[in-house]
Amino acid sequence: MTDPSNHGSAPLAGPGVVPSSLSPAVSSAPSADLPPPAAEVRADRVERHSETERHASQSPPSFVFFSVVAAVSLAADIVTKVWAEITLLHRASHPIVLIEDHLNLTLAYNPGGAWGLAQDASEQLRKPFFVLVSMAAIWFIFSLYGRLAPGQHALKWGLPLVLGGALGNLADRLTRSQVIDFIDYRADWIRAMNTQIGRVAEGWSVTDHWPTFNVADIAICVGVGLMAVDMITSRRGTPEALEAAPLTQKSIAPTAPQASDLDQAVASEGSAADAGAGPSDPTPTTPATPAAARAVEAQSRVSDVPER
Repeated sequence: MTDPSNHGSAPLAGPGVVPSSLSPAVSSAPSADLPPPAAEVRADRVERHSETERHASQSPPSFVFFSVVAAVSLAADIVTKVWAEITLLHRASHPIVLIEDHLNLTLAYNPGGAWGLAQDASEQLRKPFFVLVSMAAIWFIFSLYGRLAPGQHALKWGLPLVLGGALGNLADRLTRSQVIDFIDYRADWIRAMNTQIGRVAEGWSVTDHWPTFNVADIAICVGVGLMAVDMITSRRGTPEALEAAPLTQKSIAPTAPQASDLDQAVASEGSAADAGAGPSDPTPTTPATPAAARAVEAQSRVSDVPER
């Protein structure tokens, strides 16, 4: 007897018998009950993870954090300089001793740069020079921060610290034409270092005294140190980093079957079924290849349930 809904194309299968045109992996249950293959699940998870990383890498760094760190370092420099002028101005011969023979607080004015750079130059030359250098440094800091990658945490902290310190010393040069220093440090290792420098630099002063500095100088030194850490530890641009991403994608992408592969597998499965069993042979056929099995399983999920 023939099922009218099949238009006489194939006889009804008996109990426990699977038609020869379908693989044993095909189930008569609705497609909603069939879980997706593991390869498709992995491919979907990899694609979503890659999309999340791509959005994170494209998001610009927060200038709110940048502004807060720079403002805190600038405010700390200004407040401590005001305190130093008020408290230490009349204590030139009696500095505040923090660590005996090592760390004192004493007021000093530096018309030049670090280590007295250009302090003997005229005011008409010295002031424009340091202002231009400071403005160039500030422009460089802003432009570099806008190109930061999400993983550059050291540079994310270092750049605003350098900016805050540079702005603090620039404010002194614009208002006083000299920088307020008040932290005085001495140590034996400084004398040993100066002794070694004096052997190769004629006229170098050998002393245990480090040039007097301020909070802005501390912020600049810490920021430059963090920039050096980023240069040493960052792997951006290295051949290993450039090769890692494409290799990972190539190794993951082929796990998901393509539409052309499914069509080819269905065709090969049909040929194998026709060659291995006749129309009246009720023996179920086994997919010839794993690709064919995946194709048949995918086809079973989209096929309609037979009418009753």
